[in-house]
Amino acid sequence: MYSISLIFRPGTYDDDYDRLDAAISAIAAETEGYLGSEGWISRDGKTKSAVYYWSDLNHLRDFAQHLTHREAKSQFPRWFEGYQVVVAEIRSVYGDGRLPHLTSPIAKVSPIGREGLDLFRDA
Repeated sequence: MYSISLIFRPGTYDDDYDRLDAAISAIAAETEGYLGSEGWISRDGKTKSAVYYWSDLNHLRDFAQHLTHREAKSQFPRWFEGYQVVVAEIRSVYGDGRLPHLTSPIAKVSPIGREGLDLFRDA
């Protein structure tokens, strides 16, 4: 499983932003291997993040190469006051099994405590 996190400080949006944002969401949803997305906003409201999940790297690459996605990426400096994109391979997930999440299919149920926090434990 892979995730793409777009972390950004919003700037000035326009009609192109709204059009491309809606188009990208639709393209992602139609791309094989897309699992879903989530987002967060910092406490001060100045920084936002959109996180997209993919079953594998090949399908993620298909999405990344889509012409509309590439068009939107070229416009980031126009719409954002700063951004960072993080591509991550999710190798394991831990929890107590009571919190459903997009990563739940690969989650290992662990007792609450230090063992569940050991990020370097063998998968």
